Amino acid sequence: MSGSVLSCRSLHLNEDNGRFALLALLIVLYLLCGAAVFSAIERPSELRAHGRWNGTLLNFSETFNISLRDLNSFLREYEAAIAAGIRADALRPRWDFTGAFYFVGTVVSTIGFGMTTPVTVSGKVFLIFYGLLGCAATILFFNLFLERIITLLAVVMKAVRERRIRNSGLLPPGIRHDFSAYSLPGWKPSVYHVMLILGLSAITISCCASAMYSPVEGWAYLDSLYFCFVTFSTIGFGDFVSSQSAVYEYQSLYRVANFLFMLMGVCCIYSLFNVISIVIKQVLNWMLEKMSCLFCQRCNKASALLGRRNAIRPGSKGRHGRFGPPPDSDGPCDSDNEGRRLSGEMISMKDLAASNKVSLAIMQKQLSESANGYPRTVCGSSRQNGFSGGVGALGIMNNRLAETSNSR
Repeated sequence: MSGSVLSCRSLHLNEDNGRFALLALLIVLYLLCGAAVFSAIERPSELRAHGRWNGTLLNFSETFNISLRDLNSFLREYEAAIAAGIRADALRPRWDFTGAFYFVGTVVSTIGFGMTTPVTVSGKVFLIFYGLLGCAATILFFNLFLERIITLLAVVMKAVRERRIRNSGLLPPGIRHDFSAYSLPGWKPSVYHVMLILGLSAITISCCASAMYSPVEGWAYLDSLYFCFVTFSTIGFGDFVSSQSAVYEYQSLYRVANFLFMLMGVCCIYSLFNVISIVIKQVLNWMLEKMSCLFCQRCNKASALLGRRNAIRPGSKGRHGRFGPPPDSDGPCDSDNEGRRLSGEMISMKDLAASNKVSLAIMQKQLSESANGYPRTVCGSSRQNGFSGGVGALGIMNNRLAETSNSR
C-alpha cells in the first residue's frame, strides 16, 4: 500500500512527463480523426478525377492513334517541365533576381510553396546550408516580434483597465489625483484576451489580403482566404501561389503589398499559435489534475483501510512525524481525513528512508530552480493566469507577460 501512495507522490512530481504523454496521445487521436475526415471528404473526388483522366487519355489515344505508352512518356516529360517552372501560360521567370528573392523568402519563412525548387546539385547543396541559418534567424525574428507584440498588448490593456477603474469611481479619494502611484501591482493581461486580440488581428489581415488577391489573381474570395491561412501558417501547399503572373497592373505596388501582407500575416499567426498553445497547456493541466485527484482518492481509500489494521500507517501523511510534511504536501491530492502520528509512536527505518528520499528529491528540485533563476519573483502569481514556464517562444512570451505587471 505504501507503494501506491508513493506512486501518487511521484505522479505529482512528474507533472511535466504526464503532460507530455497526454499531449502526445491527444495529438495522435487528433491526427487519426483528421485523416478520417479528410479521407471521407476528398477520396470520392479523387476517384472521380482518376476516372475522368483515364477516359480522357483513352479517348485521346484512340482519336490521334497514339499508344498509351508513348502518351504517358510525353506526360512524364511535361511533368518534369512543370517542375522546372515551365507552364503553358506566360509566367514570370523563376530564377531572375526577383524570382529568386521570392523563393528564398519562402525558404527562410518555412512556407515552402514548392512552385520553385533547385534542380542543380550545387543549388540543392547550397539550399541545405542557406536554409539552416536562414530558418534559425527567421524563427528568432518571430520570437522577438512576439515579445514586442505581447508587450504592446499588455501595456495597452493595462492602460485601458486603469482608465476604466479611474472612471468607475472605485478608487480612494486621495489616489484619484495621483493614479500613477497607485497603478495595478501584480496585474497581468488574461491569456484569453490576448488570444482574442491576436485572432481578430489575424482575421482582419486575412480578409484585407483576400480582398486584394481575389481581383488581382482572379481567385474566388474563399480560395483567397484559404491561400492566406495556408501561407500565413507556413503550411505552404503550393496549389495557390501569389505574384506568379508575368505582368500585373500596378505590378510594383502589388508585389510590395504582397510581401507586407505575408510578413504581417505570418508574424500574427505565429503569435496566435503560441498563445493557443498556452491555452492547450492549461487544458492539459486541468485534465492531469482531475486524473491525479482521482488516482489519489483511490490511494487514500486504500491507506484508510490499511490504517484500521495497523497503528503505524506506512505511506500515509502521518509517516512524516516530527520531520514534518514534505513541501508538496499542500497539493490537490492531500486529504484532511488522514490521521496524524502521535508523539509517542515509533517510525520504522523504511518509512524514514522513504520520507527522506521524497524530501531530498524536492530539495534538489528547489535548488535546481534557484540555480537556473526560476521561478522568477515577478512570475510568482503567473500560474493563475496561465503564463508560466515555457521554452523558446513560449518562454519569451511568458516572461514578457509577467514583466508587464510593473508600471512602464
